[in-house]
Amino acid sequence: RALLAVSLNLMALLFSTTAFITTHWCEGTQRVPKPSCGKEKKTNCLNYSGNETANETNQNVVHYSWETGDDRFLFRYFHTGIWYSCEENINAAGEKCRSFIDLAPASEKVTTTALPLCVDTSSEYPQELKWQLRSGQICCVLWLSVVSEVLYIMLLVVGFSLMCLELFHSSSVIDGLKLNAFAAVFTVLSGLLGMVAHMMYTQVFQVTVSLGPEDWRPHSWDYGWSFCLAWGSFTCCMAASVTTLNSYTKTVIEFR
Repeated sequence: RALLAVSLNLMALLFSTTAFITTHWCEGTQRVPKPSCGKEKKTNCLNYSGNETANETNQNVVHYSWETGDDRFLFRYFHTGIWYSCEENINAAGEKCRSFIDLAPASEKVTTTALPLCVDTSSEYPQELKWQLRSGQICCVLWLSVVSEVLYIMLLVVGFSLMCLELFHSSSVIDGLKLNAFAAVFTVLSGLLGMVAHMMYTQVFQVTVSLGPEDWRPHSWDYGWSFCLAWGSFTCCMAASVTTLNSYTKTVIEFR
């Protein structure tokens, strides 16, 4: 059981670290206008008046495109993590990334209907103060999520170290019980922090979808494999804590 707990804790640590540094928590498509056709861009673009270089050579001439409705837009792929949001580059190969912390609506002006219940919308506070309060709350939640993720990983490392000490370097039953108990406590605490961190990030992303920059807001999105790894890490962490507590209880009963 001790070896099983160590294995589960190691899996939780690997999953959480991978999820923390990758950018596939959420992914989907963004609806963006098609660029103008040019010498290097001849597909998925707007061809004005049948001339591919019209926009480049005749800036003062009015040009027309027969494409209307959704035909004037592209749906580019994007994926987002805790640190960065990467989008498909429609003008060249590859992707372009920007900080997700900058995308969170910490400086976006929001309407009164988007304010949380803790802000009294019927009060006589200025509208400017209301959206600043809302923006500050979102920013605080995002940073709390980041700090909680870091603490989650650190506590997993502590729990894993204590489990390894108990498994390989325990000289007596009493010392083993102490290490087992501390490992279980740290693992349970890390699991609770991880759960809170994942939920806070999900909330921040959903708010950013609604109130973030207009050039970033997704047309459609879903959770990615990094999100699945994060919750898989939480599952392994709680399984490791239960296994450790079970081993501790069994040892205490046998020792008595």
